[in-house]
Amino acid sequence: MNKQPTGPRYRVKIAQTEAEVIAAKRLRYDVFVRELGGSGDGVDHDTGQEQDRFDAHCDHLLLIDPVHDAVVGVYRLMQSAQAQANGGFYSETEYDLSALKSSGREMLELGRSCLHPAHRGGTAMHLLWNGVLDYVQHHQIDILFGVASFHGTDTQALAQPLSLLHHAHLAPKPLRAIARGPQAQTMNLIPKDALDRRRAMIQVPSLIKAYLRLGGKVGEGAFVDHAFNTTDVCLVLDAAALPQQQIGWANR
Repeated sequence: MNKQPTGPRYRVKIAQTEAEVIAAKRLRYDVFVRELGGSGDGVDHDTGQEQDRFDAHCDHLLLIDPVHDAVVGVYRLMQSAQAQANGGFYSETEYDLSALKSSGREMLELGRSCLHPAHRGGTAMHLLWNGVLDYVQHHQIDILFGVASFHGTDTQALAQPLSLLHHAHLAPKPLRAIARGPQAQTMNLIPKDALDRRRAMIQVPSLIKAYLRLGGKVGEGAFVDHAFNTTDVCLVLDAAALPQQQIGWANR
């Protein structure tokens, strides 16, 4: 999938060469490692790349600034067939996806989304998201999903927003991912009638808010990822309900 320039500065395309994939990994390193303090076994500090075993089996959607010939935005996309070839989705390292996978619907995992700091707040993410929508239509995707993150690993400090997601935005059982393993934590930390909804929404990251506006739902439980210094939730979206609009700027 290739697209002609979509604006005065940017173009959107799927990476076709190893050099383009490396450029995506380097942008991810700049955002997730240098800026947000992430780490992990896949981080290569010598070459400045954030990478893992899933990269070789994914499509890498790139936003390119042709003026500087630079990759300034990325989205990592993995279809069901690609996941089968790699032994599963990235999200399955944190969540049981049995309900989603047994739905019989075509799935697409969204991950490792980020923008260069100089390109946030304008049209860049809108164009990148439109690239995702084109991909969804081209490949006849039914369900989009992936993990998105709160910064930090103290779930008590995140009790208000996590509880709000649990009480107000929990996915229906046929599409509900479930956090698993010793790093799984309940999101039902505060009773529904004791929530301070305004305070809770202030703490919800912009990316998660944007997915919720698109009708996104969350899985059951959060996953505390100490390597990336994040608390993750699994979001699920119905592709048929997605409008052409801007999302946020970073997700895992």
